[in-house]
Amino acid sequence: MVSLRRKLPPLTALTTFEAVARLSSFTRAASELGVTQAAVSRQIHLLEETVGSPLFRRLHRRVELTEKGRALSSASTQALNLIADTLADITVEDSSNELAISATISFSHFWLLPRIASFSRAYPEIKLRIITQDKLASLDNDEVDIAIRYGNGAWPDGQAELLFHDEIFPICSSDYLQEHGPIASLEELVRHPLITNDTDDPTWTGWRDWLAEFSVKLPPKPSGMRCSFYTEAIYATLNGQGITLGWKRLVENLLNQNSLVRVTEASVATRNAYFVVLPHRRQGHAAASTFVRWLKDSSTEAS
Repeated sequence: MVSLRRKLPPLTALTTFEAVARLSSFTRAASELGVTQAAVSRQIHLLEETVGSPLFRRLHRRVELTEKGRALSSASTQALNLIADTLADITVEDSSNELAISATISFSHFWLLPRIASFSRAYPEIKLRIITQDKLASLDNDEVDIAIRYGNGAWPDGQAELLFHDEIFPICSSDYLQEHGPIASLEELVRHPLITNDTDDPTWTGWRDWLAEFSVKLPPKPSGMRCSFYTEAIYATLNGQGITLGWKRLVENLLNQNSLVRVTEASVATRNAYFVVLPHRRQGHAAASTFVRWLKDSSTEAS
């Protein structure tokens, strides 16, 4: 069986022919291809020798296709377009190695981003786009490939896998505790500025719920700064503005650096947990599976 290589002319000659046929000009084809007109003429001459007959009629300032030229033009245009479209398709498929990761502001800021460089070093071929928002991102469209959520794991728009549970305890800056501590009891703790943050999430544990676990009431008008986001509450705490509730998994780097310290040994385990959630269209997707595996490994290392 004769190979395609022996049956077909060089690709350079075909692409040159396609340009000349489409533009009806050797000069314009040379300009488009970035070569000399003489180089175009050589390629067309080579192709005409292969075919055994002229493909163009040379007119005064233009060329026109012969009957055989029109037949070859139609076939080569379809074939080259098919190759181009296929390359575009598989290039799009390769770009599926870009993953859009959705996470809350606090999780992204304090847990994910400090660790993400290790993933990029291990898997440089996978490009990540971090979408940070406290509003629950829908997985029903193509905008998010992986979501990291806090809750009970029951979401209808994807398959959830457990990352980790958490525990919550009061924290402050080491300077604040040195100046105002030690704090011997929770009754004494509530007399300090208690930093809070606004949230619409019913699963989020605030001061009132946390203290209720120990049968301690929050004062009617507690002192302390009120912030819009948990990240702001943490930075206010770092700057010595008072005491806030620390979610261990989120602030463990700051605790390890001694930037923040625990105020008491009192702690409450969260009823819910952090999950990684994949939309149903991403089940079995190689890049997504790689990222989930890395997340779970990183979660285990941090525990």
